[in-house]
Amino acid sequence: MAAVALAGSPQASAEVTVTPRTATAQTAPQQATSRQAQAVRPNAVPAPPSGFTTTWSDDFNGAANTGLDTGTWRYDAGEGWTFGTGEIETMTNSTANVYQDGNGHLVLKALHSGSDPNAGWTSGRVETQADGFGAQPGGVVRMQASIQQPNVTTANGAGYWPAFWMLGSPLRVGVPWPGSGEVDILEDINGRSSVFGTLHCGTNPGGACNESSGVGSGERACSGCQTGYHTYAVEIDRSTSPEQIRWYLDGANYFTLSSNQVDATAWHNAVDHSFYIIFDLAIGGGFPAAFGGGPNAATVSGGSLNVDYVAVYNKAAPGTTGTNIAKGKPTTASSTESAQFPASNATDGDVTTRWSSAFSDPQWIQVDLGQNYDLTHATMVWEAAAASAYQLQTSTNGSTWTTVYSNSNDPADIQDTGLSATARYVRINATARASQYGDSLYELALYGNPSSGGGDPGGPGTATLLSQGRTATASSSENGSFTAPNAVDGNTGTRWSSAFSDPQWLQVDLGASHTISQVKLNWETAYATAYQIQTSANGSTWTTVSSTTTGTGGNQTLNVSGTGRYVRINCTARSTQYGDSLWEFQVYGT
Repeated sequence: MAAVALAGSPQASAEVTVTPRTATAQTAPQQATSRQAQAVRPNAVPAPPSGFTTTWSDDFNGAANTGLDTGTWRYDAGEGWTFGTGEIETMTNSTANVYQDGNGHLVLKALHSGSDPNAGWTSGRVETQADGFGAQPGGVVRMQASIQQPNVTTANGAGYWPAFWMLGSPLRVGVPWPGSGEVDILEDINGRSSVFGTLHCGTNPGGACNESSGVGSGERACSGCQTGYHTYAVEIDRSTSPEQIRWYLDGANYFTLSSNQVDATAWHNAVDHSFYIIFDLAIGGGFPAAFGGGPNAATVSGGSLNVDYVAVYNKAAPGTTGTNIAKGKPTTASSTESAQFPASNATDGDVTTRWSSAFSDPQWIQVDLGQNYDLTHATMVWEAAAASAYQLQTSTNGSTWTTVYSNSNDPADIQDTGLSATARYVRINATARASQYGDSLYELALYGNPSSGGGDPGGPGTATLLSQGRTATASSSENGSFTAPNAVDGNTGTRWSSAFSDPQWLQVDLGASHTISQVKLNWETAYATAYQIQTSANGSTWTTVSSTTTGTGGNQTLNVSGTGRYVRINCTARSTQYGDSLWEFQVYGT
């Protein structure tokens, strides 16, 4: 979308000189391709292409005239000139301009009021909250959408500028455009029944990507794209040498750009990281003006960009497939920014949720795989607020750590590394941040096979964490913010806290009888000095399997031997005037 410096950045300036992208800016050998319109609208998000998996998608199935889920999308509201492209509209979050139509579409509508064609325009621009969409080293990512361009023509569409594009996530933490990267998947201007595909990189003006024009396809025919839905896609392919970006219209590859066609450093900084996705419908600006656009007195109000679906598909590097053994496993961290960003988000298999730490160094996040594995490789997908220096460390007992991979100041926020280690516990030890924010991780994925070397020396062997997510109850809670389920949710940022009296208890129902081998306690500052770990078959008759009157709080691991469906901690004396308070109560067994 951005034909000028700083597009999409809050630092964008109206004074930036506009250099339009024209057909003369292309570098690829393909000639413009014309094809008959395909007006068929898919009914749902398509299955991934062969060899790919679906990473994320949105089918826009909200009720008629409703806005977007702001957990998934953010509105880029504000005056168009602030984007640095010369646009004249004001972007809003009103359902007059941005809405779901009840028939499975996102609609961005440009509206005009008044008699001056160069004033009084409103429209819509939205971008994904998540910015972790990209290709792994050695892999491929495909961003794809089914779109109907505004149903205008060159006679009444002067000034219309629809776009589907993506910006490099480093932009969100202050890395300037165009060095942070931009890939334009679809642009058209002035109702010309065209499509432009472009990469922006390097420095502005000039630089490796001929900014502010960028390096792109030039204008390609897109017959019928105003009257029907067509599929627009781009693939970033890091499995080939040189790397490639490929642009597609209705499945046909109409333009390819290779990394050896631009400066290697500029390419790496602009392409080899994550992106976030943007849809918008601009009015006016340098790009439409370069093709004789307006708007003018004939420009119609009410044209809309209609999106049927958007999807991100990924293909892993050869030899890096398999089952993610970290998914859903107990995950803890040194800190969390807030309850919205717990450690468990980094191992939930969802690249749109994330763990975020406090805004200081160092920080860590670790996952307990439940038993030893022979690890083969790890994938880390960082948010824009990444760690610039970190070590991937492994352990068989959760206390003695071995560094198996180190990263220092690589701008790439998607990392995949081979591993040759046997471990039950894996952690990222982040020692320096890339921004003023915390360390923020979308996903830590681990791959390997159960170790033939047995269990965890000094730990619960091949025991499984039984308590996480199970039904937990307590004798009391300090208030509604500190209830019993918080102690078994796998989140060290939430806790159970009792009333300020003795005795108190917390118990978990494992759902069936198990052999119990270990209990782990992660106490808040207000801990119990005297307590018993007890088991029960029926929740009423209890057997004590561990007891102390000299508890010291902190993290305690208790090796026990017992059988039961119910396990509880019976606290008989407190260390403070406050209640008994546990971040986590973990029960292991078979």
